[in-house]
Amino acid sequence: MPLTIENYINTPSPIEHELKELFDTMSELIIFDIGSCEGEDSIKYSRLFPNSKIYAFEPLPNNLSLLYANLKEYLTNNVEVLPIALSNEKGKALFYVSSGQPENLAKTDDWNFGNKSSSLLSPDKHIEYVPWLTFNQVIQVDTDTIQNFCINCEIKCIDFIHMDVQGAELKVLEGAADFLNNIKSIWLEVESISLYEDQPLKVDIENFMQKHGFCKIKDTVGDIAGDQLYVNLKYFHKKQINKYLYLNLFFIFKNRIKTSIKFIFKRLQKLLKL
Repeated sequence: MPLTIENYINTPSPIEHELKELFDTMSELIIFDIGSCEGEDSIKYSRLFPNSKIYAFEPLPNNLSLLYANLKEYLTNNVEVLPIALSNEKGKALFYVSSGQPENLAKTDDWNFGNKSSSLLSPDKHIEYVPWLTFNQVIQVDTDTIQNFCINCEIKCIDFIHMDVQGAELKVLEGAADFLNNIKSIWLEVESISLYEDQPLKVDIENFMQKHGFCKIKDTVGDIAGDQLYVNLKYFHKKQINKYLYLNLFFIFKNRIKTSIKFIFKRLQKLLKL
């Protein structure tokens, strides 16, 4: 199936099952899509939770025009776009703009590969692992914090945060300050290697979240990157959380068995060739 915006939007979120278990789909949820890019995930969540209010944070001007166009194209009326970057302080900051196109994939008008890695942090090993990706432009963007934004907008609680901020995760989380207690769940990208300079790695994110009362219930982080889903122990029962922990362990065990079988099969093939 070709990678297009429509196909992406119509593909269920990797945590759709968990979100349906955690929340009633008809509830009036408050959702933050931080690093919204072209708004694809905002549109997904607006369909999954039609009565929700979604705040889409995206500071890159070129992405903003695409975001507005997509919201209009997919008739999405419960998303408010905020042209700012959430961070650990309110003000101005440098923003490193990504671009590029994989050589082995045909360029299309419907999917931009290069605009999804821009960050408040300068690139580090990103250049080594994704050589087609470039960071040729640095712009200045407006920043704010979760805590300050929520106070100004009189938001008492955030039900769910989708965070894709390319290495700036701790900046955003630190900017929540005491408001972290009022956040129920967070799905965020996590790296195992330093794709951006001075970025937090997997162990840093896990230590921070545990320290602030969050429990990890899903983990897809591999050798380079992945995502983790956290829930705030203040809002969810232990039995409900344990179910996800057991399921997560099951899938980890299942994947390790698959990996071991593949390794043994490859070794046998080599031996048979000898």
